[in-house]
Amino acid sequence: MTSLVVHAVPLDEVVVLPPRPWRNWVKAELAQGSRPVMLWGRPDRDGVVVTIALQRADRGLDVLRTVVEPSHGYFALTEVATALHGNERELHEELGVRLTGHPWLKPIRHAGQRQADMATYPYYRVDGKCVHEVAVGPIHAGVIEPGSFRFQCLGEQVLHLEIQLGYQHRGVEALLVGAPPARAVALAETIAGDASVAHAWATCAALERLAGVEVDAEVERLRVAYLELERIAMHLAGLTGLATDVGFLPAASTYGRLRTTAINTTMRLSGSRFGRSALAPGGVRARLAGDAVRDAVALLAEHGATADEVFFGSRIVRSRLQGVGALTTAQATAIGLVGPAARACGVALDQRVDAAGAYQARPIAIQVESAGDCWARARLRARELTASLAWLAAEAPHLTAPPPPASLPALAPASLAIALCESWRGEVVHALETDGDGRVVRHKVQDPSLRNWLGLALGLRDNDISDFPICNKSYDLSYCGNDL
Repeated sequence: MTSLVVHAVPLDEVVVLPPRPWRNWVKAELAQGSRPVMLWGRPDRDGVVVTIALQRADRGLDVLRTVVEPSHGYFALTEVATALHGNERELHEELGVRLTGHPWLKPIRHAGQRQADMATYPYYRVDGKCVHEVAVGPIHAGVIEPGSFRFQCLGEQVLHLEIQLGYQHRGVEALLVGAPPARAVALAETIAGDASVAHAWATCAALERLAGVEVDAEVERLRVAYLELERIAMHLAGLTGLATDVGFLPAASTYGRLRTTAINTTMRLSGSRFGRSALAPGGVRARLAGDAVRDAVALLAEHGATADEVFFGSRIVRSRLQGVGALTTAQATAIGLVGPAARACGVALDQRVDAAGAYQARPIAIQVESAGDCWARARLRARELTASLAWLAAEAPHLTAPPPPASLPALAPASLAIALCESWRGEVVHALETDGDGRVVRHKVQDPSLRNWLGLALGLRDNDISDFPICNKSYDLSYCGNDL
């Protein structure tokens, strides 16, 4: 039984409504407490097929479709669900669907034929006698990904931040269409290198459900181990960055050293520090298991606790992080934040909580903070790191190297499968649709960064522009995950 949230259904069982009843149905579901997971489109001979996936309060998924003529489109759902603003901007940009009433219908990323438009992108401006604009990027001084940030400032105070990405658009979804299962997983690992395991697992889970394959419990246990090692490594990397940005080098050096221990453990298990090729459709690859994990976890737990005590016990650190870049619970819910960014605002959303398989056999307690600021995000990551270490310590004696995975049987024809995996950054979503011959004709991907970049922009309002580096690091978002 898979440890992820997976929903699969034959296409002839998916309800298809005209645009207006479809929109009304979505509004009714949202009013009853469902949350939007993803919205995407696919060209069809009758127009554009628009699909929306909603997650109910019981964590189950509902899927509903409509077919629209691009020039007619529909009244934008962003008006009633701000969380969908990125999905609908993407729908408009890629398929030309008209979205009446969308408040911010700008490109979400740029396909190759529109690269020339990036130089003349219509940034939002604030006019005033003392207002000035600060442009940062897209090329940065650090060894980081490209992205353009425009700050509208009154003195040092940020009135508005607009983030324009798309410089790393690689056409990942087009490459995934029609790819054999093993190739699809290898491509998924490259969507965001620091979340290789999460994207690979979501792809595997969707493919396995379409193929009617149930993986063994030992396979699921090892997959969780890989995912939690990835979470530990990246939370340590994030804490390293935050400690560096506030000039607290004792913690920075310790967290950085421990991250090396975490990724080297993944390398001992899989042959790759990032878990590349660790997961395969129908199985998992591991060269050894329990002993390597047990020894690493013991070291990480001991030294990590010391680093946490020093870092979070510092008044300097507390004064620099508390109250900076804060969002309320209402804001986080409205814009659809996911992952640690949401949980730091008091939103108890974690796809591992109600999952089956290895997470059901040994649950991981959800971690929640309430302040929604940089301090809360840092504290939450440290607490999640500790929870992941506790899970690995308990399961290490049961980790064994399984036999090599066998090839998947043919995928179910004319079907749709959606898989949600809680990466260290938030929920990763992969939706695969097959045609009548069982070939994948649409592979839609959503990285949590697509949702969370808006949180960074909103959280920086009324803060000093000098707060941007620590706000940015506290979210730790992916440029390439957004750009696809």
